[in-house]
Amino acid sequence: MINIVNYKIDGFQNEAQFVNYLHGKRVKDLEPIYQDMLRKLYGDVSKWRKVKAVVDKTKKKYDIVIQIGKEKKKISIKKGINNSMHVEGISTFIHFLFEMKIDRENVMTYLKYHYADGTTNGKGTYRMSAKEYKEAHQEEINELNRNLNHPYILRKAIERFVLMGRNSDECIDGLIYGVVNDFIFLTREEVIQIIEAKRNVEFTGIHFGPLCCQPMTRNLNYNPLYEKKRFCVQIKWYDIYEDTVDYVRSMQK
Repeated sequence: MINIVNYKIDGFQNEAQFVNYLHGKRVKDLEPIYQDMLRKLYGDVSKWRKVKAVVDKTKKKYDIVIQIGKEKKKISIKKGINNSMHVEGISTFIHFLFEMKIDRENVMTYLKYHYADGTTNGKGTYRMSAKEYKEAHQEEINELNRNLNHPYILRKAIERFVLMGRNSDECIDGLIYGVVNDFIFLTREEVIQIIEAKRNVEFTGIHFGPLCCQPMTRNLNYNPLYEKKRFCVQIKWYDIYEDTVDYVRSMQK
């Protein structure tokens, strides 16, 4: 099983290593873990087929593209812990909440949670830590979470934060969690299944299933270098390792 402490390379290096390993090889020359991945992506693929792979630099949800023949598969790659899945500006995120028919009172609950300074626009003078804010407003947060984790809204959140992004119509075909010699591969359908299975998980913070929703920084020390990040929403999958491993183990029973 994956050794999560053995991640001394950054994400870009990790993507490049996967591409370097895959590109130009025939299926039969790949390690069994890669052959299994290709079977999940392509079905019963001939061992004599040659694999192409490239790093994608368009900053969409997928990081590499694998190609056999004319068929391309788009793959997201994650590693380590506390993975950031998505970042967007607060205004477009709030627009998404309204699109999902979240009522105004609950949208205000999110804005107050996001800024934690007594305002819905970030202009308050005293900024509370996340812990301090949650201790004072847990019931409001719980009510918002009940709305956000409606099955329809959760599925739309998965599409936006994990599978497609905000402005793309291209969906990932699968997700690699790990490094080039030690990883788990999940199809798009398995990613959806894992996240939806955690719909009723209990968090003190705001979340969509296991996907935690928070400001990119609360900037409690008012550092001007980080102030812009207060106005960005970040989606993090803190338990991606545990959730992925639990799923794989359940499939092996």
